[in-house]
Amino acid sequence: MFDNLLYQNASELLSQDIRSNRLPGSILLAGPASSGKLTCALEIGRVLSCTGDEVHPKGHWLCECPSCKKNKELSNPNVLLAGPRDCFLEIAAAKKAFLQAAYDNSKSLTACRYLFLRSVRKLTNRFSQILWEDDDKVSKIAQLMQLIDEEMGKLSMDKTLPENDQLEKIVAEIVKQCEKLESTFMYDALPISQIRKAAAWAHMKSVEGKKIFIIENAERMLEAARNALLKILEEPPSDVVFILTTSNRGAVMPTILSRVRTYSFAQRTVPQENEVIERVFHADSSKNISIDSYLQTFLPITPAQVRTVAESYFNMLMKGQIPMASGIAKQCGEFKPEVLLKNFLIGIMDAAKKDPQTAGNVSLCQKVVEYARSCYSNVTTYNQSATSALENLTRDLSTLRKAYQQ
Repeated sequence: MFDNLLYQNASELLSQDIRSNRLPGSILLAGPASSGKLTCALEIGRVLSCTGDEVHPKGHWLCECPSCKKNKELSNPNVLLAGPRDCFLEIAAAKKAFLQAAYDNSKSLTACRYLFLRSVRKLTNRFSQILWEDDDKVSKIAQLMQLIDEEMGKLSMDKTLPENDQLEKIVAEIVKQCEKLESTFMYDALPISQIRKAAAWAHMKSVEGKKIFIIENAERMLEAARNALLKILEEPPSDVVFILTTSNRGAVMPTILSRVRTYSFAQRTVPQENEVIERVFHADSSKNISIDSYLQTFLPITPAQVRTVAESYFNMLMKGQIPMASGIAKQCGEFKPEVLLKNFLIGIMDAAKKDPQTAGNVSLCQKVVEYARSCYSNVTTYNQSATSALENLTRDLSTLRKAYQQ
């Protein structure tokens, strides 16, 4: 079990609880970003629904039972995935690994094929009709989903891969439509309507095996959605396992925490993360960088460029000039994916440490950090647009500058 989850002790605890039938119906996987929480959640779903085969016992990584095949491709209808996530960078990294393995006819081709299929479905599964039914966006989402599904069908594991030129066109089309899907329809906070629809789904009897409902980044639910989830957790259906993930356990509602068992994930060391990059993405790990840093090499705008914009923005404010939030957002690709906003805010905090007006003023620097964190929270927790949050930040920093000059 959990052979694909590297350097996390949580896998041993989960294996023990599953084997002894002590896994509760509601659990929380808590730990840093890129520590394997979603990988773990999906693997729990596979193990719990596995029926075993003639060669391998239940839960074995190499099991080829019908359920395991579906779960490895993330096509099991008994697994429902929700919650905000930047998926595009992982898709881009998986695309590179898959195409390179195909060009080289590498022994890792099957693994890279799974990697690409799974990376795409980590996005598309969030747009299940179960969750989006009756939404006013559903027809537009369905059009994109149909285009993606048609191309994904050509890469199914039971089919022979097309020749490299055709394969490249298919993969490029999938990535193009995925980018549209994420940039246009991915929410910043899980809507309450989707919690209610998931609750109705959870109470429908499963035809076979356990049903799994995964909510990623659970700390980013608004209060109404949290309360709706709490009602489900108070009286959970017996054949459903609820798996929540978070990178900030302290931001999860205490009453929800009281109804889940937490499995903690640790921050891997850089050498361990290098091994993950090499084994998962089949990329050169000699650069000695973190998983996040590796994925950020696929950003449309480099972190260095974003931080240059941030420094210019901050310097303008300190000179009494008011930058246009819409113009800043445009220079930073509208902060899509969201990690660009994080890089921008880090750039502002770094600029405050270097600016002559603020560098020696600890109190002022602390305020800059406070406002930057508030800006990020407004986007990731309260579903405010990045441009609106930046307008608020501009006002706060401008007011702050005037107050400290008096």
